[in-house]
Amino acid sequence: MAKQGLTHFDPAGRGRMVDVTAKKSTQRVAVARGTVRVSPETFRRIQDRRIEKGDVLGVAQVAGILAAKKTADLIPMCHPLSLTGVEMGFTLHEEDCRIDIEARVKTVGPTGVEMEALCAVMGAGLTIYDMCKAVDRGITVSEVRLVYKHGGKSGEYRAPGFRESVGF
Repeated sequence: MAKQGLTHFDPAGRGRMVDVTAKKSTQRVAVARGTVRVSPETFRRIQDRRIEKGDVLGVAQVAGILAAKKTADLIPMCHPLSLTGVEMGFTLHEEDCRIDIEARVKTVGPTGVEMEALCAVMGAGLTIYDMCKAVDRGITVSEVRLVYKHGGKSGEYRAPGFRESVGF
């Protein structure tokens, strides 16, 4: 067994998936957020549902949920988890043509869902880019970060300034 600390390495220094067999299952929640910035014209078209590929935020919501479910397929050392809930929220800020994305992911298990929440935000953000790239190549997806987690041995984490979203 590797010493406590960097548990993703075996005694020889090779990467490994952490063994969570002996860990207690607890309820776990993670919230991640990110921001997508678009041009004023793209923002209006998203708002008015005039992007040719369809309802951008509706598709991004489904993409975020799917990304959370597929996290273990994307991140090599992540455990495949049985998620009990994934919620996606979008807040549009017309003044600076910004879309804030929030993902809340839940499970009951021996390991947390932080990576699933982060992947959900990225999946939604990249879907917004993909659906709008024909009209706006300057879209940015940024500020993706964990803002809250609860459960497990390490307990609760709240990013500075974290407040519960009104979107859920």
